Amino acid sequence: MTILPSIDQSAYTRMTTAELRQAFLVEGLFQQGAVVLKYWETDRTVMGGVVPGAEKLPLGCPRELAATYFNERRELGIINLGEAGTVEVDGAVYIMQPFDCLYVGRGVRSVTFASANPASPAQYYLLSYPAHVAYPTTHAAFAQTVATELGNQLQANARSLYKFIHLGGIKSCQLVMGLTVIKPGSAFNTMPAHTHLRRSENYLYFNVPANAAVFHFAGLPQETRNIMVHDKQGVLSPSWSIHCGAGTAAYSFVWGMGGENQEFSDMDPAPIHTLR
Repeated sequence: MTILPSIDQSAYTRMTTAELRQAFLVEGLFQQGAVVLKYWETDRTVMGGVVPGAEKLPLGCPRELAATYFNERRELGIINLGEAGTVEVDGAVYIMQPFDCLYVGRGVRSVTFASANPASPAQYYLLSYPAHVAYPTTHAAFAQTVATELGNQLQANARSLYKFIHLGGIKSCQLVMGLTVIKPGSAFNTMPAHTHLRRSENYLYFNVPANAAVFHFAGLPQETRNIMVHDKQGVLSPSWSIHCGAGTAAYSFVWGMGGENQEFSDMDPAPIHTLR
């Protein structure tokens, strides 16, 4: 399991483009027939990707976690970014259609991933944080999830936000997770920008066309940078960093947070006119 170190504000302001990408860009998660896991030191975050082929893929427990099984002291969120598949959790099988979400609580011993059609596999995005309490495994169907409509075309930020794991939805210890779909003709997400002193966040961009890209804006509100992001790439966002983006075409992204506060509206605003 790759270890991604935490970066502080003072180091960030001196980093080159290559250094910023090495520190904050997450790529290579989705590899055919493999489970790929990356451990970010901030909030002890684990991000992962699973792409099952003809064979089922079990979620192992890397030695870096010093645990008997992955969920021994952790909770896990799963969103399927590929075609249909199934996830088996301690013997119970959950059908995962595209964009469905599954929460797996602390204490679960076995998680196994499969694709309904190996030629068009499921692509599971994983996000995990430590948990001190156990909540039940819960499935949320994308088709039955009501979106919150945000923004407008005049400001180029019309988007649909789907909340899965949050205080008003699937219960968790500290994980908050959902996805946002940018509407055609719009470009910006998460405007106005903000930071979260009480939690870190990460984005996983998907449905980015091959000839398009997203400019992800990050950093201190008065010391911003941008990171160019392509399909199925993620960006780490420390508590002190803003996080927003603009694409050259419509796109989508999974957002996930972990920390001491699960209130979705718990934000420290960074008004546009103050950004530098």
